[in-house]
Amino acid sequence: QVQLVESGGGSVQAGGSLRLSCAASGDISHGTYCMGWFRQAPGKEREGVAGIYTGGGRPYYADSVKGRFTISQDNAKNTLFLQMDSLKPEDTAMYYCAAAGFCVNLGAGDEYHYWGQGTRVTVSS
Repeated sequence: QVQLVESGGGSVQAGGSLRLSCAASGDISHGTYCMGWFRQAPGKEREGVAGIYTGGGRPYYADSVKGRFTISQDNAKNTLFLQMDSLKPEDTAMYYCAAAGFCVNLGAGDEYHYWGQGTRVTVSS
C-alpha cells in the first residue's frame, strides 16, 4: 500500500504560479514506479495532467499544460511536485496525485492504483 498526501493548492490570479507537492509513504519501492498528477473540474471528466516514471524517462504532459507545468520528484524525500506557471482560469480544478507499481500510459488514470485526497486549485481571471 502507498499513501499519498497532496499540498500546495490555493487561489491565484491568471498568470500566477503554484507548486503542488505530493508526499508518498508506505510501500514506496513497489508502488511508485509511475506517479502522476490528475485534475477534475466540476462537471468534467478526470484529466491526466502530467506523469513520470520514477526510475527515469520522458515525462508525460497533457497538451493543455505543455510549456506551463513541470513535473519533478525528490526521491530522497519521496515527494512528487507539480510546478504550475502561467495559470489560466481553465486550470481551476481539484488536483490529485496518483501512483502505480507499473503502468504503460502515464496519462491514463485507470492504470494508477493509489490516489491522494486532492488539493484544490482556483485561478481567477
